[in-house]
Amino acid sequence: MSADPGFQVSGTGEKLLRLADAAIVREKKYAHRKRVNAIALTLSLAAMLFGLVWLVWILWDTFRLGVGGLTWATLTQMTPPPNEAGGIANAIYGSFLMVALATFVATPIGIMAGIYLAEYDAKGWLGSLTRFVNDILLSAPSIVIGLFVYTVVVTRFKSFSGWAGVAALALIVVPVVIRTTENMLVLVPSGLREAAYALGAPKWKVIVSITLRAARAGVVTGVLLAVARISGETAPLLFTALNNQFWTSSLSEPMASLPVTIFKFAMSPYETWQQLAWAGVFLITMTVLGLNILARVLTRNKI
Repeated sequence: MSADPGFQVSGTGEKLLRLADAAIVREKKYAHRKRVNAIALTLSLAAMLFGLVWLVWILWDTFRLGVGGLTWATLTQMTPPPNEAGGIANAIYGSFLMVALATFVATPIGIMAGIYLAEYDAKGWLGSLTRFVNDILLSAPSIVIGLFVYTVVVTRFKSFSGWAGVAALALIVVPVVIRTTENMLVLVPSGLREAAYALGAPKWKVIVSITLRAARAGVVTGVLLAVARISGETAPLLFTALNNQFWTSSLSEPMASLPVTIFKFAMSPYETWQQLAWAGVFLITMTVLGLNILARVLTRNKI
């Protein structure tokens, strides 16, 4: 019994119509996706340009006003009385000393804690508790940390001091380094560890020579991010180191710092102090930028 030719033609026509309808639907969906993609791309570019405008504006004002107040006297003389010439040498020295000591103290603690969380206790109760506490410290306002150090150190010794400032800044550095170190070590492929274990290497050797070395670029970046954060912190130092108009190298006394000096001078009505405040802003900005560039150069292609 032969098939009906008219039925075959009708079936083929219906199939072609369905294919044509499907092609039209695909074209509509493709056009819709293109419109959505164009809108999303436009909004993304607009948001990027909006942020860049403010960033360039801030950097331009920092450069323009900061360079104008930057002289040799700014780097060599002490903070002056109102309407007199002077500099911010004592503030530069105090900031450098406290930031350096805080980084020196907090970095080993943060790296070792991050190693413990990533390599020894990834899913244990102690590791979970440590991460929870670290997240609280990481998100805590710096003024809270400054008030804590004020209560524990300053009130006990009945004096503001550079040591109290170092303690406050170190407490800010530790959680940043812990989080960055743990995240970078977790990203190291487990195959590298297994290959080292197969060769008979002990765990500490694997961590030092393999995982930590592979993640050192990220760890260094985390340390520099922490340094960049504490370099501009004002609130903790107001509660701990306070300020000092004169040069002092003793950490047992109140010590000047760039953020506190900038805060004090920028709020004043004196033009000389305002110029020194902009010079301090310029120095902090350029220092942080230089550290980031140096880190990228030193860690480039060294994995």
